[in-house]
Amino acid sequence: MKVAFSPIYRYHHLPAGHRFPMEKYDLLPQQLLYEGVLTEKNFFHPKSLSEEQILRTHTAEYWHKLNTGTLSAKEIRNTGFPFHESLVTRGRHIAHGTFECALHALRDGVALNIAGGTHHAYADRGEGFCIFNDIAIASNELLHLGLVNQILVVDLDVHQGNGTAKIFENEPRVFTFSMHCEHNYPLQKEHSDLDIGLKDQTGDEEYLEVLQHTLPALIEKVNPQMIFFQSGVDVIATDKLGRLAMTRDGCKKRDEMVFSLCKAYQIPVAVSMGGGYSHRIADIVAAHANTFKVAQELYF
Repeated sequence: MKVAFSPIYRYHHLPAGHRFPMEKYDLLPQQLLYEGVLTEKNFFHPKSLSEEQILRTHTAEYWHKLNTGTLSAKEIRNTGFPFHESLVTRGRHIAHGTFECALHALRDGVALNIAGGTHHAYADRGEGFCIFNDIAIASNELLHLGLVNQILVVDLDVHQGNGTAKIFENEPRVFTFSMHCEHNYPLQKEHSDLDIGLKDQTGDEEYLEVLQHTLPALIEKVNPQMIFFQSGVDVIATDKLGRLAMTRDGCKKRDEMVFSLCKAYQIPVAVSMGGGYSHRIADIVAAHANTFKVAQELYF
């Protein structure tokens, strides 16, 4: 199983107050190695996006602002981070990592990125800790290269994938599905091809029932040649930004459902980690680690 990770994913340049829970990008690979889920041979270091690749998804004006460090104060606030050029460098590698994961998934069935899932980034701006939209970039690259003709985005982060929905609102070859907490960020939702807004405190049973009722039929309808799975673990009850009430085991069952369906339908799946903001970093890392464990157990 191929997993995208590079030391450049780290947030060491950020002030201490901005680093939590970004430590997960350091701790998750260590945990997976410690538990024997992965070995060093599983990891690959992704390349950086080219300007041409960036401009297939993001606007020239936005890219110029990122490249020259000329975002306005409001634009910087909307990203959630103090601006630093290393955020751009980091984002270029992470987004290319998701694209490379898609290429590996075409061969192996599944591949995962330690980071990514930056679904709040629009073509012309960043939002919500997202600079580049990695799933949108990877999707556009696959379509540009003619490697697939139909893509399904399965976004199960607790927050709606607003940027992804907007980027692909007029692209029939990419079907966007977002199942999220309805009364949560972003306040102003976009229109995915399919949105399911869940009420606050939705727990395992209801969540899994809705997903089981929806996803198999959606796969049949869309008939995708690639699935991008945004596997945010901010759906669990301990998450301070989530507002749902799933257990860690329920979140693992969610992942099992997605991977089992992808495997049964023989659809390659590229996974981005998405959000996770529990008060204890150990809860975040353990929930994310389950995604890798399930993939490893089902595919290898």
